[in-house]
Amino acid sequence: MFEKILIANRGEIALRIHRACKEMGIRTIAVHSTADANAMHVRLADESVCIGPAPAKLSYLNIPAILTAASITGADAIHPGIGFLSENADFAEMVEEHGFTFIGPSPNDIRLMGDKISAKKTVQKLGIPIVPGSDGMLEDIEHAKETAAKIGYPVLIKASAGGGGKGMKVADNEVMLEEAFALAKSEALAAFGNDEIYMEKYLKKPRHIEVQLIGDTLGNVIHFGERDCSLQRKHQKVLEETPSPGINEQEREKVGKIAVKLAKSLKYRGVGTVEFLYENGEFYFIEMNTRLQIEHTISEMVTDIDLVREQIRVAEGLQLSFTQKDITINGHSIECRINAENPKTFIPNPGEITSYHPPGGLGVRIDSALYEGYRIPPYYDSMIAKLIVHGSTRNECLLRLKRCLEEFVITGVDTTLPLHIDLIEEPDFVSGNYDIHWLENYLARK
Repeated sequence: MFEKILIANRGEIALRIHRACKEMGIRTIAVHSTADANAMHVRLADESVCIGPAPAKLSYLNIPAILTAASITGADAIHPGIGFLSENADFAEMVEEHGFTFIGPSPNDIRLMGDKISAKKTVQKLGIPIVPGSDGMLEDIEHAKETAAKIGYPVLIKASAGGGGKGMKVADNEVMLEEAFALAKSEALAAFGNDEIYMEKYLKKPRHIEVQLIGDTLGNVIHFGERDCSLQRKHQKVLEETPSPGINEQEREKVGKIAVKLAKSLKYRGVGTVEFLYENGEFYFIEMNTRLQIEHTISEMVTDIDLVREQIRVAEGLQLSFTQKDITINGHSIECRINAENPKTFIPNPGEITSYHPPGGLGVRIDSALYEGYRIPPYYDSMIAKLIVHGSTRNECLLRLKRCLEEFVITGVDTTLPLHIDLIEEPDFVSGNYDIHWLENYLARK
């Protein structure tokens, strides 16, 4: 059993991991930048180490500083959390080389699935459908034009090492393609240090369906059903729910088996998420996230399983404590991501929290590191809270969500709470009739 785990992250996810560790009797080490000295995860951890100044590249992305912190505090393992170094294969290798356990998949799996082109080639060999597109990276604009002519417009240019919507551009014709090609390459280089890009057919009305899974070192892989993450703005998820209102039981079983098939072929260890676009009865693989997801919470709500706890157990070499037959999906769960942003312009609005009153009650969960008087720093992602609700049916879940959003009070900064209040009143959302383009179109009409 691990005695000490260093949490190489910040904010609500660092607090989430801390709580799981404490319930397992494991001591925690928080690392933080100078801007996060008063953060909640730092206050609650057993030990804390400042690893650098505010900019992430000098602190949360500072591998030598993190490894030094682990060494001087006597950590057994390092949990990378979400974002930052969580899908950095070099970091995972260095963690292991320095004698610590990396709480995540093998560096090889991170590297293989982190490169979108190699990931697509891997799943193709398994007979898993992918979105029609380029065979590999686009060599130049002429190659891009030839590929677009072959698969037909509109097309989507994507960064091979991408994520979070960066390096993604849509082109409806050849003129737009030239601009999209140049922009995608420059964005990819700036965001990921890798300007390789590829092309996919731009589907018109797909849903974004993903499957949560976990594998142990003995070859067991289990999935926890699917999540619908179709409500997106600029390829960033805004709200997620499970089960998806857009697929039936037969399709649900089908996509779960596809995800498990992929993970088993990799001998995958740890938690992961296989993501698909779903349209006209077909699931098209788009990527695999080799880490914990922000929206893991709703899978926990409908299965009553602590995924972080299981993630830690698997890293210790233990067998999964359940089988696929033990997993049942009970009721419905929805998560709203609350950002410190203007709800109309989406401009980030960091600042001091002057009052904070989260909702409560049966089936309500808040994942947040906020407290009254806390000053949100301007250097990091603007998500400040996750509101997660559960109900025995989707309708009950929606009514509970409405009540909670109306109760939630955060003052001192702008937040996206008003946007969520509007969204859950929309007939298309209430009926479950939406796709990945719906939110963009909705916002354009407002």
